[in-house]
Amino acid sequence: MDNNALTRIAAALDRMAPAALPSPDFDAATAFVWHVDPDRLEPVKRVARVDLNLLLGIDRARDTLLDNTRRFASGYASNNALLWGSRGMGKSSLIKAVHGAMQVEHEGLKLIELHREDLPSVGRLLNHLRRSAYRFVLFCDDLSFSHDDEHYKSLKAVLDGGIEGRPDNVVLYATSNRRHLMPREMIENERSTAISPSEAVEEKVSLSDRFGLWLGFHPCDQDTYLAMISGYCAAYGVAVDAGALRAEAIEWQATRGARSGRVAWQFFVDLAGRNGIKVNN
Repeated sequence: MDNNALTRIAAALDRMAPAALPSPDFDAATAFVWHVDPDRLEPVKRVARVDLNLLLGIDRARDTLLDNTRRFASGYASNNALLWGSRGMGKSSLIKAVHGAMQVEHEGLKLIELHREDLPSVGRLLNHLRRSAYRFVLFCDDLSFSHDDEHYKSLKAVLDGGIEGRPDNVVLYATSNRRHLMPREMIENERSTAISPSEAVEEKVSLSDRFGLWLGFHPCDQDTYLAMISGYCAAYGVAVDAGALRAEAIEWQATRGARSGRVAWQFFVDLAGRNGIKVNN
């Protein structure tokens, strides 16, 4: 084979190989989103979040996660956290709000959103974060796995870290509607049909055990739901008669068939719009 052919082959291989991720500029923002094909950290100029004080009805989870994050940002021992439970009760909002609140105390704390489908690339992401002087909260929203899903194995790179261990400057916060990250009926079905029932789903179920913090979120009562709306009104300066506000808010949740922080916010957005007030969605 002549030199020209070898040169063409080498050039073709260079084009096929993914370009190495340049050293990220972590000074560009306080939050980033991890993307693949090609690997890159996209800065987020404005994080969509609400103020920590507006998250009502989740006081224990709020205080626990805030304390854990403060210890992590200060360089002390801290745990990975799994926020699980009812939809719309502020799991994702709490993570973003805690990160925002911590910016006053620790500007070097960065938030990085990692999509579930990109979990196989997490090893490459950790290699970049490990070399940085900043501290990072990896945020994986709506985490769950099906019976044939192998992505959970990649998650262990963050939770256990393999032979290198989890980087000291990285902690993982994940949200899920499921405490064990997989549907209950799937767990029961695999246990009932497996040759060794006790081992059938042990690997996947035990994944949630690797989170040091389990923070449960449960449906709110009517008083909490109304308090959320009143808090939003006070924060954004929406003045409405208390009786009318209560009646409209109850009617709104009845049409939705649920009470939650998300339903409260959606009602307030509608209310603010009708009163000519802008809010950040």
